[in-house]
Amino acid sequence: MDFDSARASRLFLLSVYAPLLFSCFCSFPLCAQENFEIQVYGSRTAGRRCIMTELHSNFTFSGSREKKGSLLPTQNSLHETVEITYGWNDWFETGFYIFTSRNPGYGWQWVGDHIRPRVRVPDSWRWPVGVSLSTEIGYQRPAFSEDTWTWEIRPILDKKIGHTYLGFNPVLERSFHGPGVRDGVVFSPNFKVGYDVTRRLILGLEYYGTLGPVTGFNSLRDQQQQILPVMDLNFGPDWEFNLGIGLGVTRSTDHLLVKAIFGRRFNVALPRRVRLGPWWQAPR
Repeated sequence: MDFDSARASRLFLLSVYAPLLFSCFCSFPLCAQENFEIQVYGSRTAGRRCIMTELHSNFTFSGSREKKGSLLPTQNSLHETVEITYGWNDWFETGFYIFTSRNPGYGWQWVGDHIRPRVRVPDSWRWPVGVSLSTEIGYQRPAFSEDTWTWEIRPILDKKIGHTYLGFNPVLERSFHGPGVRDGVVFSPNFKVGYDVTRRLILGLEYYGTLGPVTGFNSLRDQQQQILPVMDLNFGPDWEFNLGIGLGVTRSTDHLLVKAIFGRRFNVALPRRVRLGPWWQAPR
């Protein structure tokens, strides 16, 4: 990229970010929302015999101020989520989450746990886009979610076009215990657009929404919609760093938060006597 095109790209990004930030900061006070893992998934899995450890952190500067039913207020809350993922082979992984939260006046608390198996389309199939499918099931305490047992199906599609990255997660969610049971399957789309400003720096936008049941979306005021200007730093294939500012654009969404993801991959070799073959074979 020459100097003129690089400068033009930076001016374009600034022209997009500035009005977006201004309009979002001028929106009205909002209500509570769950924010424990704020991430648009890419299609690639962890890799064979690889352990991926991630710390998902976010702090809510402007959220709900009062307890609503069993839900604790989110104002000035700090969420820390530990994610550990193991790659069984080149196309299958399993992730495990530990959610925690520190709320003013309530201290540190365990929130819940989820487990997440995921498969992807192998590179050998030569599909024009990256495709994988994640399913996540788990429990969260009533103080943090009225729907305590939930199931998520997350199709994942992404594509790199030159310096631009496009990712889309059309998520479907289902509650098995709590008031959300009556809603049936809920549509929660996420997407990401990123641009390689330099070899190390990627700037972009992420969107997270919970629109309501697939049989009929909620009214706009009852939907959760959040836009995050983000940056990713490329320290190499074994590292992950993502930083973003979450801006709620409906009254049911926390108004302002900051999130960060820090991850590290480790290659591991199991002792020969406990190495596992594919899931359909007995251990050798």
